[in-house]
Amino acid sequence: MQNLSYVDENEGQAWLNFLEQLDRVEPYLGDLKENLDHLRRPKRSLIVNIPVKMDDGTVRHFEGFRVQHSITRGPGKGGVRFHPDVNLNEVMALAGWMTIKCAALNLPFGGAKGGVRVDPTTLSKNELERLTRRYTTEINLIIGPQKDIPAPDVGTTPQVMAWMMDTYSMNAGSTVTGVVTGKPVHLGGSLGRSKATGRGVFVTGLEAAQKIGLDIAHATVCVQGFGNVGAEAALLFHESGAKVIAVQDHTATLYHPEGINIPDLLAYQKQQGAIKGFDMVHDIDKNELWNIEADIFIPAALEGVISKEIAQKLQTKLILEGANGPTDPAADDVLNERGIVIVPDVICNAGGVTVSYFEWVQDLASYFWTEDEINHRMDVIMRKAIHDVWDRAQHANCSLRTAAYIVACERILLARRDRGLII
Repeated sequence: MQNLSYVDENEGQAWLNFLEQLDRVEPYLGDLKENLDHLRRPKRSLIVNIPVKMDDGTVRHFEGFRVQHSITRGPGKGGVRFHPDVNLNEVMALAGWMTIKCAALNLPFGGAKGGVRVDPTTLSKNELERLTRRYTTEINLIIGPQKDIPAPDVGTTPQVMAWMMDTYSMNAGSTVTGVVTGKPVHLGGSLGRSKATGRGVFVTGLEAAQKIGLDIAHATVCVQGFGNVGAEAALLFHESGAKVIAVQDHTATLYHPEGINIPDLLAYQKQQGAIKGFDMVHDIDKNELWNIEADIFIPAALEGVISKEIAQKLQTKLILEGANGPTDPAADDVLNERGIVIVPDVICNAGGVTVSYFEWVQDLASYFWTEDEINHRMDVIMRKAIHDVWDRAQHANCSLRTAAYIVACERILLARRDRGLII
């Protein structure tokens, strides 16, 4: 495994995990493995200083990043994260996973990611707008509809995307809706985008459950993380007859063996801003979540939550990775040895980038589809991806994660070779 000189060992675990995942796929790539170093280093990493005038008249400086991991198969694609723990190594890993994700889904994009080290909840709306516009101006030289297309991620919203689009457009001298995705629908956003990632978790989960003979109508589900992704996935499983018996967010871990009423919980969350205090359920210790027996477990929060120790505790048949990088490589080994099927993040949560692709296409064409059309097109792409990866896993006798990396790396490295970038 090769490393980069600027990877901080204290902050770089996500990037090191990505490199280890590449190492694991190398034996399956034949003569293409000679070119795998292309994916072991980002094409471009930009660190920017973001001075912001606060409402009290003081000036604070924030650190921002934009990493383009690979643009061999098309413009970079990836979200922008506003979070106090954002660092370059994390953004590099997230950009790398986006490269693999887009290739595994066969979307015409490379991988990119951005972030600002900030707690957006501590800023006023005006401060957040000034931060967003200055960050956009600083990364303006490397983004664009044919270069790199940001999107929402943790801590960012359609409003943030609207500010980014407007700032870029002011510099361009015309309205450029295709520079970002995840915008409000009335500004060139796509119908179905806000629910797409959770829907993708559900669609791939249905396909995987069928493969292992699990009846969704009688299945039990645990969801770790009840934001946009986890909540939508939970609702769709609930509507399909499954019992969602445990839900966790940053405020509480709710458990009910007979199933939680997800529509009621969503209504409560919308009113209260969190799930803590919801009636008719048990509020248990957060660490107890890992001990609950359920057919399906959905990690839908941040990366790195399933360690080797937690993997030894989990009592489940199927893991659907709604978050990016929730399982570290050592945990992967334990889960695979225990016969627990993992639908990896690069396939499972790719509904968001798939509909982002649709949004980009609609913006370029100035022609927009109905939500039913979008959901149908997304379902077709997601189902094909999980079937391609499942078949490759069977053929190569490997895990679904390794199979997804095989499919993705072959597409990227063949494209790079045929473009003449590798001799």
